[in-house]
Amino acid sequence: MADLTVPLQVLRSRRRPDRRFGRTLTSRAVLVGCVVALVSVLVTALVAIPLAARAVEDRTRESLATEATVVAAALRATPRPAGDQRVIDALRKRDIALYVIRRGTADRTGLPAGVVDRVAGGNAFSGRRVVAGVPSLVEGRALNNGNGVVLTHPVATGIWREVGRNLWLALLAGLAAGVLAGVLLGRRLARPIRNAATAALRLRGGDRGVRVPVEQPQEAADLAHALNGLAEALATSEGRQRDFLLSVSHELRTPLTAIRGYAEALSDGVIAGDGVAQAGRTVLDEAARLDRLVTDLLALARLDAVDFPLTPLRVDLSAIVEETAQTWGPRCAAAGVELVVEAPGHAVPAITDPGRTRQILDGLLENALRVVPAGAPIVLATRADGFIEVRDGGPGFTDDDLRVVFERGALRQRYDGVRPGGSGLGLALVHGLVRRLGGQIEAGHAPEGGARFTIRLPQQAYQPLTSA
Repeated sequence: MADLTVPLQVLRSRRRPDRRFGRTLTSRAVLVGCVVALVSVLVTALVAIPLAARAVEDRTRESLATEATVVAAALRATPRPAGDQRVIDALRKRDIALYVIRRGTADRTGLPAGVVDRVAGGNAFSGRRVVAGVPSLVEGRALNNGNGVVLTHPVATGIWREVGRNLWLALLAGLAAGVLAGVLLGRRLARPIRNAATAALRLRGGDRGVRVPVEQPQEAADLAHALNGLAEALATSEGRQRDFLLSVSHELRTPLTAIRGYAEALSDGVIAGDGVAQAGRTVLDEAARLDRLVTDLLALARLDAVDFPLTPLRVDLSAIVEETAQTWGPRCAAAGVELVVEAPGHAVPAITDPGRTRQILDGLLENALRVVPAGAPIVLATRADGFIEVRDGGPGFTDDDLRVVFERGALRQRYDGVRPGGSGLGLALVHGLVRRLGGQIEAGHAPEGGARFTIRLPQQAYQPLTSA
């Protein structure tokens, strides 16, 4: 596995990333963490402060009720303790005000008349009222003969302010936690992306040995697998392209060498008499071979072009197969190979370009005749269901061959020097032509022992493909 460490100056020379705060994944994770912490603190405060205020108020009310009961009991025993200044001072230190009602009248102003009337009427009172302009908790206890005692305590209005003063501590702690979590999370999430970006830059620069470490989370692992697969596919594709160019250059060089050799011999007068005609025929054959190779290269290059000429017509596949057999019969017989034609005995309609269909069959037959030994058959068949088959009794393909049979130069590289081969373009060109005609082709094993190619062409009107 190649090292992903790339000097920073190399990356900067290729791109200028925007490092402004808020544009990177880490900074955005920090912002999100801070916002989440801020919202959490505020929501907690909005929920907790009312609960705290209610709890304080409940405790204050319980304490005030107890104090009112104690003071009322002391006053019943003797009027003196309730009015004793020391008791009043002790209650005042706890922010409790004491009101004594004698014969229906409070000893001080500020107490609501409703409270005074209720207590003077012999009833207890517990609730919230405004006492001397201050919202207060009020606890009243009745004595006898229109007498009573009332204790008041201001409502805890300062809880919000108190909590608010302390809220900044929690807010600061939450923001700090958010920043820390955002930095850690952002760096963790950004690391696979940075590795992928670095790997992509190196792939763009031609380094096909680069690999991205596979690490969690699953999305990052999927990205790493995808980039690693891309690197492997590019390496394989470029390797095949190099091998293809080497094989094509060899195929071009062979006829050129023959042509040049005979041309030099003729120029130097080495060949004379009847040898001149023979040399001319050899040069012509090699030139024709060179022309076929160049034609195949041009056709293969133009397959994906929009202007690739196609003329789909309604044709009879049986007639095209018969015409092809008449042309290839003598060539097969000269090589000692039997050409067998199988036809259903009736027309097999299809919509295709007859010239391109004939080019497909010619390519498959030429490929078969090159490898089929003398005495073995080549079968050219038309089936009633609209399929065309080209089968042979040659060496055939292995299952591994079938996976790359239509790739340019793949089989030529694999069997170079083992069996007769051409330029490695024929089957790739056949596959491209069938695809452009809107059909399908597959390779397999023939019952005759060799290779089988099955072609399915459209039987209804179709739109020819314009690109890969």
